[in-house]
Amino acid sequence: MTGINQDDLGTQPVMRLVPSDEEKMLRDSVAQIAQSFGHSYFMRQVRERGSASELWGALGKQGFLGVCLPVEYGGGGQSLWTLMVVAEELAAAGCPMVPLVFSQAICGQLIAKYGTTEQKDAWLEGIASGKQRFSFAITEPDAGSNSHKISTVAEKVGDHWVLRGTKTFISGVENADQIVVVARTGQRADGRGLLSLFVVEPDAEGLQRQHIPTAVDVPEQQWTLFFEGVKVGPGRLIGAEHEGLRAVFDGLNPERILGAIQTIGIGRYALDKAVQYVRERNVWGVPIGAHQAVAHPLAKAKIELESARLLVQKACMLYDVGDPGVGEVANMAKYAAAEAGVHAIDQAIQVHGGNGVALEYGLTDMYWLARLIKIAPVSHEMVLNYVAEHTLGLPRSY
Repeated sequence: MTGINQDDLGTQPVMRLVPSDEEKMLRDSVAQIAQSFGHSYFMRQVRERGSASELWGALGKQGFLGVCLPVEYGGGGQSLWTLMVVAEELAAAGCPMVPLVFSQAICGQLIAKYGTTEQKDAWLEGIASGKQRFSFAITEPDAGSNSHKISTVAEKVGDHWVLRGTKTFISGVENADQIVVVARTGQRADGRGLLSLFVVEPDAEGLQRQHIPTAVDVPEQQWTLFFEGVKVGPGRLIGAEHEGLRAVFDGLNPERILGAIQTIGIGRYALDKAVQYVRERNVWGVPIGAHQAVAHPLAKAKIELESARLLVQKACMLYDVGDPGVGEVANMAKYAAAEAGVHAIDQAIQVHGGNGVALEYGLTDMYWLARLIKIAPVSHEMVLNYVAEHTLGLPRSY
């Protein structure tokens, strides 16, 4: 199941607007698992510093964590579209599983595409089953959105590398079995870095970490990582030395797509709760949903979510068929999803009145994850810069 249909229009892919029976079954199955745990379970994991391992394990047991990974390594052999469906339904049930973004969509795709046979044998089956979780370390304190300025260095010493530098806002390190690290291994004539990808043990000698408290209510913690002479063996370089930039962007497009669809799912979750509430809340003799001042903002939020969802699906389709224009659309999709998702949850809070900020209604504890997508993995401002320059052909502004 890919969401893409090939018909008599030739070799051009056609995006399926009407879900197939297989996709409907997948959505229903994932939703049933997520709802059997529920948002209260998810938030209990957050507050008790759990890892939502029971939900993660249930998804892995049914094969939903490996849907887009190769069959020969225990995966479903499907596409990113299928993983997108899984991520959306989990978020729509109030259980947004962020590791799907960095473990499955980024690291799983990178290893499947660029890894050696030995690396695939070592890690892909574990990622597909959920028995291994990966973290992804690219962001640095001084590099921001400019990957060319990455300063974490991997120096070649004999047959291994030595990593030195700092990464920040790295997700899920506390539960990671491995960390994919982006490091500079050389420099081009114009001063931009030549990048390479390394798989590093989270307890490697010389690797220290510091917790970053945040307002985002998910089980996965944020960390600053300090690489102080961390040795990495030759079997842990993913792809060719100095050729990591292309692989990084192959991983960042799925990150944008999965982050966007999770935000759409959060918007769906919030809108469903809002609709139920305004149907039942009765003031002045009628449900408050009968008033246009309440109904119209929710209707607008629905339209925005559906519009953004189509753009996310388009980006996913372009990624799955290897279209070079995927970066442009993935950026636009991330932007649109953030706008729609944040607006939906904000309107849901608004129509609840004072109850909107009561934790028992499960809205404010979803807000910051949706709001985060305006900042990460790339900020709204950088998306607008990209579209202005690359889509509209305007002069570079930065």
